[in-house]
Amino acid sequence: MVTLAGDGSPLRFEILGRPAAWRDGRELDLGPGKQRAVLAVLLLSPNRPVPTSSIVEAVWGDEPPDNGANVVQKYVAGLRRVLEPERSPRSPGRLLTLTGAGYALRVPPEGLDAEIFQDRVREAHAVRAAGDPARAEALLRDALSGWRGTALAGLNGSFFEAARGRLDEERAAALEACAEIGLELGEHARLVPELIRLVAEYPLREGFRYLLMLALYRCGRQAEALAAYRDARDFFADEFGVEPGERLQTLHVGILRADPALAAPPAPADTPPADDLPEPAGTGAAAGFAPPDPPAAAPVRAEHVPATMVAAHPAAAGQPWPGVPVVGPAPAIGWPPPQAPARRRYPWAVRTGLILAPLLSFGALTWAEVAYFAARRRSGTLGLMSVGYLVMTVVFFYGAAATDPEATGWWDVPMMFSVFVTTLGGGVHLALITAEPSSPPDGPAGLSEAAVDVALIERRVRRDQARSLVAHHPAVARELRIGRPDLARTFDDGGLVDVNAAPEHVLAALPGLDPYHAKLIVLARTAHGPLPSVDDLAVREILPFHTVHALRETLIAVPPEA
Repeated sequence: MVTLAGDGSPLRFEILGRPAAWRDGRELDLGPGKQRAVLAVLLLSPNRPVPTSSIVEAVWGDEPPDNGANVVQKYVAGLRRVLEPERSPRSPGRLLTLTGAGYALRVPPEGLDAEIFQDRVREAHAVRAAGDPARAEALLRDALSGWRGTALAGLNGSFFEAARGRLDEERAAALEACAEIGLELGEHARLVPELIRLVAEYPLREGFRYLLMLALYRCGRQAEALAAYRDARDFFADEFGVEPGERLQTLHVGILRADPALAAPPAPADTPPADDLPEPAGTGAAAGFAPPDPPAAAPVRAEHVPATMVAAHPAAAGQPWPGVPVVGPAPAIGWPPPQAPARRRYPWAVRTGLILAPLLSFGALTWAEVAYFAARRRSGTLGLMSVGYLVMTVVFFYGAAATDPEATGWWDVPMMFSVFVTTLGGGVHLALITAEPSSPPDGPAGLSEAAVDVALIERRVRRDQARSLVAHHPAVARELRIGRPDLARTFDDGGLVDVNAAPEHVLAALPGLDPYHAKLIVLARTAHGPLPSVDDLAVREILPFHTVHALRETLIAVPPEA
């Protein structure tokens, strides 16, 4: 709080939240919403005159009052009564004055929270440039503590939206700078939850995503750092159809290669033990905390793997999916079997029309309707039947056109048979086709929707289990032949394919790949060594990025035995 010259009453203003004015620790009643909006317009240009026309445009937008100048004058008078209660009604205002250029609100130094915030941020940048990051971080956190919510909360209109966006951009930049300094000081463990929240709050700012990936990597959470990059790539691809920026892509490659330059900075020699460090206000964690190295894992063998991770269905005999063999050059490996398109439930009116069409057209439309269902259901049997109906239709109409209607002969028998089959038989046939099936056919192609969902969930769980084994116990993963659908095994990995060991014909069977790409993968791993991760297929320019992205759920990189 500050004291105005010539007035013993401390007064301060706030716009980093709901616009407010305070005196002696008590919030002042600023009056109606429009009067509060007039004050906000003046606070956005403190100590500078604002023309009356600009105030009218900012507060009322495209719907100004009939006499805008008088309305503004009325609200200014109301503000003067609130802000300068000791002023005589006939004396000129000392705080809110009228000049030839418009109304000006005199805000003393440190009398407006937005100016305090901006001054602290500028001071923090100067201190950081001078080589004192710890004090710079403290200044930034002090500046950010002045925010009480969304700037200019409760005020609508294009003018306030633009001002709110500008102030929010300044806040985001300060948050990003504060997080950068925190990483410089080795506070990556404390920053991870804060950065996760900031990524959700500012999804378009790549800077927060970059810092989150770096913080996760420095905490030893490399997989989560790569997952954060995949989330960023999916978000920008879905929303804007673009790839992440060069800075994010470079960091992604560095994480994949375990670039030493990304390691956390060494702790200062005089840093006290973590237990003796004070907790920063509002964080609940030691500022210099770094997670200890994980204990060495005890050796695990394949027989130690829980029985629940071994398939109890035909995949236990070496089949990653029921009915799909895995020994030999399997043409389809690890994907759900093709499903027969689900039969529709036709409304009674539509179904009646489909059944009556053969009767009303003397069988001329039967072949077309059956051909439609054959194409829709991909049924070869229905396709042959539609050809048969077409032949009978041709026989009937050709005979009707070529014979004398008053004479009888041998041609009448096939004609009558054709019209009977295409008309009555076609109607009955279409009634059966459009009828709701009582139960789905047996086999993988007739799985119900619920069964397919359960199978997909089970498959995903098995893949996650297999990936966990590869990450933590690669020797066990190799012993269980994870990612090798060409070999007989008793462990169901959900149909994963190992880019470091799968043979060429298995890679060529993957959707989106051909023998040429499969050969490139085999040549690359032979000539340049195994791939540390699936993403290296794109990093080494072996496969296009979109192909790697499409196969991400299927491919896996199992480290080979040293």
